[in-house]
Amino acid sequence: MSDVENKKVMGGEFITKETPPESVYIPEDINEEQKMMIDTVNDFVEKEIWPRLDAIDKQEPGLMEKLLKQAGELGLLGTFVPEEYEGLGQDFDTNTLISMAMGPSHSYGVAFAAHTGIGTLPILYYGNEEQKKKYLPGLASGEILSAYCLTEPTSGSDALGAKTTATLSEDGKYYILNGQKMWITNGGFADILITFAKVDGDKFTGFIIPTDSEGFTRGEEENKMGIKGSSTRALFLDNVKVPVENVLGEIGKGHYIAFNILNIGRFKLGAMTVGGAKHYISVAVQYANERKQFGREISSFGAIKHKLAEMAIRTFVGEAATLRTSGLIAQKVDELTAAGEEYSKALIKAAEEYAIESSIMKVFGSEVVDFVVDELVQVHGGYGYSEEYPAARAYRDSRINRIFEGTNEINRLLIVDMLVKRSMKGRIDLLGPAMAIQKELMGIPSLGDEPEGLLAKEMKAVNESKKAILMVAGSAVQKFMQKLGEEQEIIMNVTDMIIETFVAESAILRTLKLANIKGEAAAEYYAKMTSVYVSEAMDKINVYGKNAVSAFAEGDELKILLLGLKRFTKFAPINTVKLRREVADKLIEENKYCF
Repeated sequence: MSDVENKKVMGGEFITKETPPESVYIPEDINEEQKMMIDTVNDFVEKEIWPRLDAIDKQEPGLMEKLLKQAGELGLLGTFVPEEYEGLGQDFDTNTLISMAMGPSHSYGVAFAAHTGIGTLPILYYGNEEQKKKYLPGLASGEILSAYCLTEPTSGSDALGAKTTATLSEDGKYYILNGQKMWITNGGFADILITFAKVDGDKFTGFIIPTDSEGFTRGEEENKMGIKGSSTRALFLDNVKVPVENVLGEIGKGHYIAFNILNIGRFKLGAMTVGGAKHYISVAVQYANERKQFGREISSFGAIKHKLAEMAIRTFVGEAATLRTSGLIAQKVDELTAAGEEYSKALIKAAEEYAIESSIMKVFGSEVVDFVVDELVQVHGGYGYSEEYPAARAYRDSRINRIFEGTNEINRLLIVDMLVKRSMKGRIDLLGPAMAIQKELMGIPSLGDEPEGLLAKEMKAVNESKKAILMVAGSAVQKFMQKLGEEQEIIMNVTDMIIETFVAESAILRTLKLANIKGEAAAEYYAKMTSVYVSEAMDKINVYGKNAVSAFAEGDELKILLLGLKRFTKFAPINTVKLRREVADKLIEENKYCF
């Protein structure tokens, strides 16, 4: 497939179309300039953040602001900001790599991501020229720090249920805002707020509010389970006068800002979780190589090897899917800007196009890093429960990721919702492939030769799993029609089938591309990890499918669907114990995550 043809594989179309390995973005594609940016972030985190983690968690006065401004001096706060507004103007892939490198920075990473992402991008995306010139240079340097204010006491995932009001003053020069925002990251020190309120009680609208405005007050710091060093406060607006020139975007169009910013926020969060997981695996390996029990290092025991390998396998496929998604968004941005689209608008459109993949990465990444830090505690044993060791902080800080940027439950529901809506609008052809599968189910299964070559069986399995998704989802849509949204358990099972398929395919593509570039020997461990993941993913997909169809089908219909699932998720058993041991031995030998 040519590059031009590949650009036609749009958001969500991975379910119905094959992706050539050469088209995906993988770590081996990282260029020298990007390596320098990664090294800059790694150096900053190691020298400035890790030695101060205790002080950060105690919220030492002025420390977080100082560290954010230090990052600004290095250019790290303005990597998304174009050069014309005094940023570095780095491309999307580079920003993804920066997010990954910032992953193991604990509370600092939360403040950093809130400022550079949801705190800055709304102005870049939706601000007028005057607003961009006024705020973006300061946001890029760290002279201005920002917070994003969407959540309220009665509206979390239901963002449009906000109660904050905005009323135009009699002289038409100001909007008077009244309301309360909750759980606002950077709320304790932000200079400006990206805030949402309803004009005239119903027009959901974005505003830029300076925090030195009369009538603005901050609540006390929240006493949180984790990410204790990040400032999280309730903010209060009591007749706050906001100049009309501080309206962000159009009146009544604030939902476009909120939801499109969340698309990027979800993806960036997924990238950060992958970076965190890679680091915590290294911590686990190093401890296992040092800790001795029964006269030998615990890394020599099979039970520990299983843990280390599984941590690495899930993280490996997560990174493959993250960089694949990043490459898709970056390619779309390039395509749109080459056609004359303004950079900021190209970013909005590209993020919206791959919103499904971004939600997948948010869900998968947050659950992988939670798994990794849980096993990190377990590898440490009793020491893992002690605050004197790094596992405890990692465990506490990780849990919020499944709640941030829309809970994982909300994102699971959104993935199927977006797919169905795109299909109904003709953006994705799901009906044609789904009908073809219905016919295939009525036919005699093919008994052709098994495919040969590196990961050929795994690729065939993933392609078959796409049929399972279309079969289950298509049957559910036919059964419930417009009421499918009420069947959340079925939707979440279908989503989990989709997630497993996307990340498994991403691992295969990553491995095949490396093998094509450097030979199969170079991809040896990639292939081992991919085989293990695909083998177990097919079992999971089968279970998710069974759970879904058993909830709405019965009799002959259920029998046919279960037979179809069995056919489409079939995968010959492999020796996963042997493969995991080989992966673990490589980690142990290198004394770090090395993939």
